[in-house]
Amino acid sequence: MAAYENRYWWSNDGIRLHARDYPARDAQAAAGRPPILCLPGLTRNARDFDVLAERLSAEWRVLVVNLRGRGDSGYAKDPMSYAPLVYVQDVEKLLGELGCDRYVAIGTSLGGIVTMLLAGAARETLAGVVLNDVGPEIDPVGLSRIRTYVGKSSSWPTWMHAARAVADSNADSYPHYDIGDWLVMAKRLYRLNASGRIVLDYDMKIAEPFRVPGNEAGPDMWRALDRLAGVPVLIVRGAMSDILPAAVADRMVETLGDASLVTIPNVGHAPTMDEPEAVAAIDRLLAGVSREPVAA
Repeated sequence: MAAYENRYWWSNDGIRLHARDYPARDAQAAAGRPPILCLPGLTRNARDFDVLAERLSAEWRVLVVNLRGRGDSGYAKDPMSYAPLVYVQDVEKLLGELGCDRYVAIGTSLGGIVTMLLAGAARETLAGVVLNDVGPEIDPVGLSRIRTYVGKSSSWPTWMHAARAVADSNADSYPHYDIGDWLVMAKRLYRLNASGRIVLDYDMKIAEPFRVPGNEAGPDMWRALDRLAGVPVLIVRGAMSDILPAAVADRMVETLGDASLVTIPNVGHAPTMDEPEAVAAIDRLLAGVSREPVAA
């Protein structure tokens, strides 16, 4: 596994937040390139990007954020701060402290919503964008499914028990997975607590604002998407996704004009981005970014 440094910073409301900072193993190749910023989904954390970060950090600096209430980031006192516009402020604070004024954003699900809102705030900072199985409209079927499990705590005595539970709830999205794959996913979703139980690695209170109708994304996300016009954009969609409908993905490409769309077969929400189709598409996007002239 690629080595990373732990980065900590404080949010505007006093929460200690965490990110993994993977330095490029080939510093010469990375010179002049913007870092890659990875943003995970609603109930996920930085471990979701283990494989992607290891691969890309060969020649790029990669920052992987734990949003507030997830992973090694602190939990919010006010659960209503678990909202996309607040996550944007948290990420902007990190980028400001690092002196990062240009970056490539890779956002999965909620992370993609945060990415679109970041574009609304400062489009010129985005050198490229990957939106992983998310768009300006979310399929109500997927929202209903997420509401059935988000914020419901569970604990298990062994990793095998946790893996079987993950398989039971995600089999439709990953029909080709075997028990080894489910163990990997369980170790991304869960952590070992002080009592020796295996528990979900997020604050159960993240569900409170999510359950308020209309609060899942942000205000007028199509307007936020419009701000990505002219930025190299890749849309990754799971062929069986219940979050990003094919019609919405096609409209995104039409709206942006020159965005690329890749559909991952036999995968629901969300692709892990280590699928061959996703790997090739991300590499194409980054090849274009790396050829851009460095601003004086």
